[in-house]
Amino acid sequence: MSDSSATLPWLVIRQDDNGNRYRVGRYATEGEAQKIADKLDEHGHKQLYWVERVGQSTRP
Repeated sequence: MSDSSATLPWLVIRQDDNGNRYRVGRYATEGEAQKIADKLDEHGHKQLYWVERVGQSTRP
């Protein structure tokens, strides 16, 4: 595991309406990442945002 993975182990992922996935950012805590994902989700676009830990994909 790299140093950045150890210090910023939480990812915010965005999936657009075409199924393309992008990493939005890396964060130190799950709470911090969730706050960002929630704020982005408030925009009401077709994109889906979620939080996952580095190395653990929770979405298909």
